[in-house]
Amino acid sequence: MSDARPILFFDSGVGGLSIAGPARAVLPTAPFVYVADSAGFPYGEKSEAEIAGRVPALLGRLAERYRPRLIVIACNTASTIALPAVRAALDLPVVGTVPAIKPAAAMSKTRAIGVLGTRATVRQAYVDDLAARFAGDCRVIRHGSAELVELAEAKLRGESLSPAAFAAVLDGLFEQEGGESIDVVVNACTHFPLVEAELAAAAPRQITFVDGGPGIARRIAFLTQGQDWPDSAGEGVAVFTRLGDREEALRPGLAARGFTRIEAL
Repeated sequence: MSDARPILFFDSGVGGLSIAGPARAVLPTAPFVYVADSAGFPYGEKSEAEIAGRVPALLGRLAERYRPRLIVIACNTASTIALPAVRAALDLPVVGTVPAIKPAAAMSKTRAIGVLGTRATVRQAYVDDLAARFAGDCRVIRHGSAELVELAEAKLRGESLSPAAFAAVLDGLFEQEGGESIDVVVNACTHFPLVEAELAAAAPRQITFVDGGPGIARRIAFLTQGQDWPDSAGEGVAVFTRLGDREEALRPGLAARGFTRIEAL
């Protein structure tokens, strides 16, 4: 007997698609529900208190409505702030997304890595802890960018993007003290892997970009191993907390990634 309970992915916008994509590759028949908190977008510019209050309450409503077998907080900012509270409130597995500092440190030859995230993420003590535990012998240079989140959203809407905009974001990282030695950059916002090709093209030299998508996909597969799934390709539903013209413009990009139905919460 197949089990139609979905995996629910949650982000403030479309960034979590960089997590849902690798997960689809390992679980091709799993039903997916993708939720974008468009009414609260962007999280990276909100206070910790706002996110800590909003995310657990919203995920509680979503769990009641969609009855998922597992929730993925596919947002670094929400994970670093609200993950413990969400896990305490919900009686189901909850997977968070944290900056891929450990693999970045393992890859770096120069022992200088960049962490590119939202301003809310890069200032978190959680990032301090990851750097101390896994990159203690590295110079870890951080830069927070709201602009890059907007560029990723614009890309999925099919808008043209300026290479200079990506170069300006990278300047904020590479022009810091020690930035000239960076050889690996952590995309510490789930939006950023969606524009990794543009970032690589704008970089002043060859840079390796890493993110948590593949690791999160493996974690989802591990937590659901042995469970039943539908026999055919998994259904994809996209849900927005505010559904307006900006969100409607995302329909083609979402459909291309398997999310053919859109709903409002």
